[in-house]
Amino acid sequence: MTGGDHRYQERADGQRIVPRARFESYYGRPVLKEPVWRSPEAPSYLFFGGLAGASSLLGAFAQATGNRELARASKAGAAAAIGLSVGALIVELGRPSRFLNMLRVFKVSSPMSVGSWLLASYGPLAAVASASAVTGRLPRCGAVASVLAAVLGGGVATYTAALLADTAVPVWHEGHREMPYLFAGSAASAAGGLGMLATCPTASRQAMRFAVIGAATELTAKNRLLRRLGELAEPYQSGRAGRLMEAGEVLTAAGLAGAVLSGRSRRAAALAGLALLGSSALTRFGIFFAGRTSALDPVYTVGPQRQRLAEAQ
Repeated sequence: MTGGDHRYQERADGQRIVPRARFESYYGRPVLKEPVWRSPEAPSYLFFGGLAGASSLLGAFAQATGNRELARASKAGAAAAIGLSVGALIVELGRPSRFLNMLRVFKVSSPMSVGSWLLASYGPLAAVASASAVTGRLPRCGAVASVLAAVLGGGVATYTAALLADTAVPVWHEGHREMPYLFAGSAASAAGGLGMLATCPTASRQAMRFAVIGAATELTAKNRLLRRLGELAEPYQSGRAGRLMEAGEVLTAAGLAGAVLSGRSRRAAALAGLALLGSSALTRFGIFFAGRTSALDPVYTVGPQRQRLAEAQ
């Protein structure tokens, strides 16, 4: 591993020193391999999965409170989103058989194994709940499927956070404390945004509250993540990832303002919903690209390792 420029530097008092080494490579190669996951498939899989799981939760709450319009829209959105998420995952894997192969075993210690079984169990439930809500047929079966989909929905919305944190990618792994809350909040704001987009203002009030809670959770978790990581948070705040994350925050603010000020205007509520959906998508893409950036720069790999060693001594 090269240590950067070791030429002597002269201080103001005339003493010659060696500048602090900067980690650049391991014999000309990155310390870590860049994640093989591709864009837009992988971040789309993250986004649509979160949207699906949170929409099932919102749909169940809406059904329990008698808000049939929002329940129908959320359940239909959940079914469509999980289909897109699984589709993006299969495209990323290359062959459908690879997804089926992941179901051959169930390993509690593997986020990928748990996630595969979550998707395989949740998808049919979301589809049944949606079909019943849209057609009005088999309401009891649809109600049971809705409850079960909501129970699994929280895991579907957040297990990808554990999946990222379980890797060696520095900014993903080091963000394991806040990442589940960030993903949960982002998913809830997206589900609320979808509800605002698909329903009339009267029916969308519950979706607005759901979106506000989700956005507040997302922003709080994101701020805590960046503050705790310190210098390691740089990939989240610079380059392509930084621009995406910043744009996501702008859209979140616009969506929240629109939700509060929309009143009875369906157009304003729909625009606010679109902003929240876009914010959630940009956040997932930003997190994805920040991880790729941090994997390529040894500074983000060696720095945390040295810090942990120093703390242990």
